[in-house]
Amino acid sequence: MKLYTKRGDDGGTDLFAGGRTTKTDPRIHAIGEVDETNAAIGLAVSACDDGDPGELKDILLDLQRRLFDLGADLATPGDSTPRRITQTHIDELEHQIDAICDKLPEMKHFILPGGSDLAAHLHLARTICRRAERACVALYDLDPAPRKDSHAMAYLNRLSDLLFALARLANQQAGVDDVPWAG
Repeated sequence: MKLYTKRGDDGGTDLFAGGRTTKTDPRIHAIGEVDETNAAIGLAVSACDDGDPGELKDILLDLQRRLFDLGADLATPGDSTPRRITQTHIDELEHQIDAICDKLPEMKHFILPGGSDLAAHLHLARTICRRAERACVALYDLDPAPRKDSHAMAYLNRLSDLLFALARLANQQAGVDDVPWAG
């Protein structure tokens, strides 16, 4: 299979379930934001220490796989196929957030994004994820009918929370204090 198809040279692109749309379509914008989130998480994976017990890296690799599923859901308009991201996946994120937060000191203030290299990458991934969430909201604002069948917005909302918790955990594991915002 060649890397290039030339099918996008006219400004159009294929959808997963068939059909074509323009590359400026809000659906393609949302898919692109999810893809960028995935790439930012990949950058965080590359920042994982070789001495990392694997917990963070394993979680991040699983998230990358799920984001491919989410992109496929977004590329499949309407009810043409069952959704890959379900409430179960959102529940899994909530469980991971709770388990990680149990290991961390209670937050008593806002913190500045940053700290260790890995934490900084995770904070960047979090902000990109928030943008992906907003792109999904914009997509469903144009056509609210598929909103009831999609867990995209809730998944991305929880994912950004998980990335925040993981950034704090990365700082803790690196022995780096979170920097409080003194506003």
